[in-house]
Amino acid sequence: MIAPPADPVAAVTHPDPYPYYARLTAERPFYFDAELRAWVASGASAVTAVLESVSCRVRPAAEPVPAGLLGSPAGEIFRHLARMTDGAAHHARKQAVSNGLGWLDPSAIAAASETAAAALFDRLGLDAGFSRLADYQFQLSVEVLASLFGAPPRESAELARSTPDFAAALTPGASPAQVAKGKQAAEALLHVFEPQERLGVPPASPENLRDALGLEARRSGVPEAAAANAAGFFFQAYDATAGLFGNLLVALDAREDLRRDVGAAVSEGRIPRGVVDEVARLDPPIQNTRRFVAEPCEIAGFQVTPGDTILVVLAAANRNPSANSDPDRFDAHRGDRRAFSFGSGAHACPGQDLAASIAAAGVAELLRRGMDVALVTKTRTYRPSANARIPVFSSGITG
Repeated sequence: MIAPPADPVAAVTHPDPYPYYARLTAERPFYFDAELRAWVASGASAVTAVLESVSCRVRPAAEPVPAGLLGSPAGEIFRHLARMTDGAAHHARKQAVSNGLGWLDPSAIAAASETAAAALFDRLGLDAGFSRLADYQFQLSVEVLASLFGAPPRESAELARSTPDFAAALTPGASPAQVAKGKQAAEALLHVFEPQERLGVPPASPENLRDALGLEARRSGVPEAAAANAAGFFFQAYDATAGLFGNLLVALDAREDLRRDVGAAVSEGRIPRGVVDEVARLDPPIQNTRRFVAEPCEIAGFQVTPGDTILVVLAAANRNPSANSDPDRFDAHRGDRRAFSFGSGAHACPGQDLAASIAAAGVAELLRRGMDVALVTKTRTYRPSANARIPVFSSGITG
């Protein structure tokens, strides 16, 4: 028998954290963890209260940019990100990002995802086996976004080199070496997106996501934030999409009826969106996030004070019976699905549809090319992380 995880952070990469999460939501939906030195919100009501509270911020009030990034291109990107700001600054940046995405037709995103998945499959030589499946899993979001941003080959290559390094530098517990590489990567990303002729004076009728984001950033009064949030699309999608892709494969392996239904759907077109959304609820790629208390407030009957940290366990709230009836049942047709996987409230991620489209296209391409799901997933491990649940599959797979 596998021992339960020691705490909600260890749960992220545990083989099966969900019984542990169920106990948390039933017995301690909001509590203070002395070992983590943080409050833990796991119940749906507590998670909602934290994510929607104006007193709970995405960054500590005294450190809006991590000290280790100050004075570097990485810090410059960080301070302009919609994801990492609050209040009026956040509203303007979030509006620019959301409206920029609004220029893209969902069918165009799906088509770009499918084209990129097929091209990457061929370039990595996966028809000869799946030994480079991890490369496919992590590179796919960069390939799709580069296409949507209208990046020429040289820029696409730079984005593929720099995105993993910058994403790693921003993960909780990044090493000094990772942070140093991330700073170099940030400089390269800004070099791609900063030129004024690209984002400073965008065309009135955007032809791609780069133009649309530049236009909407100017309309929202934050043209200086366009480059940072363009880069943000790439590194924020990197882990989330890779995790959703991997967890979709794991779900297919665990459910014969789902394999059958998805296989039939793929033969006729695409993986149904309900399947992807239910995977994101039951086994989300981002398991937790953090909030920092800036003003005294009450959460779930407890008084929290400025300076407190709250670990928000999104994955546990997804399976809380108060949010979803029969929460452990996989139901692709669930009509009242409530999921916190991509956040909630003002900071809900506007890229959820994008991530779902990319992950679905990537898995569908593998199925069309004859991948044996059981063969691939039996060798999985989980990449070390404090918040992202990303299954990775053996590099020794040859069939």
